[in-house]
Amino acid sequence: MHFFDPHIHMVSRTTDDYERMFASGIVGVIEPAFWQGQARTSVGSFIDYFDMLIGWERFRASQFGIRHYCTMGLNPKEANDLSIAEEVIKVLPRYLAKDGVVAVGEIGYDDITAEEERFMATQMELAMDFELPVLVHTPHRDKIGGTKRTLSLIKEVGIPEHLVIIDHLNEQTLPLVMETDCWRGHSIYPNTKMSEQRMVSLLQQYGLEKMVVNSAADWGCSDPLKVPKTGAAMKAAGFNQSDIEKVLFDNPIEFFAQSGRMTKAEVRAGIPIDQTQLFQENSALRGQEPVVSEVEESREQESANEAAL
Repeated sequence: MHFFDPHIHMVSRTTDDYERMFASGIVGVIEPAFWQGQARTSVGSFIDYFDMLIGWERFRASQFGIRHYCTMGLNPKEANDLSIAEEVIKVLPRYLAKDGVVAVGEIGYDDITAEEERFMATQMELAMDFELPVLVHTPHRDKIGGTKRTLSLIKEVGIPEHLVIIDHLNEQTLPLVMETDCWRGHSIYPNTKMSEQRMVSLLQQYGLEKMVVNSAADWGCSDPLKVPKTGAAMKAAGFNQSDIEKVLFDNPIEFFAQSGRMTKAEVRAGIPIDQTQLFQENSALRGQEPVVSEVEESREQESANEAAL
């Protein structure tokens, strides 16, 4: 069975994670632009980061059999520094036009300020201009209030709800989103947000339609294998393979495929691995013997690795 992680911050992860993810059946990821753990000090640092998402990180993923897409946006945690935020919005259209950029995001609220709301609305408008879907982050504090304000702003701006996924949902906020046509994103974490078992309970209660699961793995205490681990929990709870594939492969791809820049067939087909390739004269290897294999060979190795886990 193949999996797709639609929200994972791989610039924060090691190359070993890519190897383990591929061995666990993950064949594609989406990496949303986000806060790096400390404040950026200039628009140039954003430009370098955006370039990394569409350049080096896409290359690094491909070296281990994983197809990499990304979303571009100004994270709400960085929307309150107006001098920089306004400059980021000016350069953002350049990146929204790039291949492999499948949505605007992640945007939303953090402290739920007027500045955050202003830049969220502006980026929703940019998404409509570029005919892209939107990935929305719900705040860690006052999650219910922030989710309600997010849903109100979506209606106010006028972006079609089916082009919006509301992420980091839980038992309190999912019912709010269920009343809309937005997609429903859930981040599975080791200690916070959602667990695999809680996610299974939500699927049992609310069904599978528009339900999306991700790891949101980043530089914190997180786990890049939470999507396949959720699949194991679903199987243990009695969900069949078709149900598991719908939630953990079909649904996320169907949402982001609304960008017109990715397809389910493309992701399912896989990519050949050629570790002799370089990116700007740099290799992702450090002394290892380069692997060169076609898709079928890669899948055979994936199956062997999975059986060994």
